[in-house]
Amino acid sequence: MVCSRSSAPGCASSSSSWGTTSGPTRRRCTLVGGIQPGLGGAILAADTSREELESRVAADPFVAEDVVSAEIVEIAPWLADDRLKFLLA
Repeated sequence: MVCSRSSAPGCASSSSSWGTTSGPTRRRCTLVGGIQPGLGGAILAADTSREELESRVAADPFVAEDVVSAEIVEIAPWLADDRLKFLLA
């Protein structure tokens, strides 16, 4: 996600709520974090369809209010550390 910083503060609390109710607690978002140095955010999602992910990302307040633009990149993993083997399924 690439962010328009001037509009970001108004969406922060709504986005945190979105992340809590539709993010990691639903076991779809495996990792959520920032792209450094302050260039936006990233979500590593698993066990979801592209259609479902696009719908969920579109519902993020930052995306819905055009504060950020989102890009979804699909990865076809073939090797993982033992702690991440679930991503190969």
